[in-house]
Amino acid sequence: QVQLVESGGGLVQAGGSLRLTCTASGTHVNFSAMAWYRQAPGKERELVASISIARVVDYGDFVQGRFTISRNKAFNAAYLQMNSLKPEDTALYYCRATTAWGGGRHVWGQGTQVTVSS
Repeated sequence: QVQLVESGGGLVQAGGSLRLTCTASGTHVNFSAMAWYRQAPGKERELVASISIARVVDYGDFVQGRFTISRNKAFNAAYLQMNSLKPEDTALYYCRATTAWGGGRHVWGQGTQVTVSS
């Protein structure tokens, strides 16, 4: 089994920065992609950023150059550098990994809370 653990969330003032980390452990840690999603209260979960094994990246429209997703060489960790944070970025941020086996299964972490105060 594969487990994902997110860290790095917290409380920050508007305009501040945070760096989220997603670390994978377990057996068969072999991914084709990793991504960050977020879900605010009363809203649907939305894609923040994704990165493939080939380092192709994609971002939600709301990111507008403020966030950067990256990964380590072993592709068992992903990072999200968030700058110029806004109160509307407040949400629970989840890491998701897509396995390179089993038809591309999605594995989710438990989430890390990001709260941006105005």
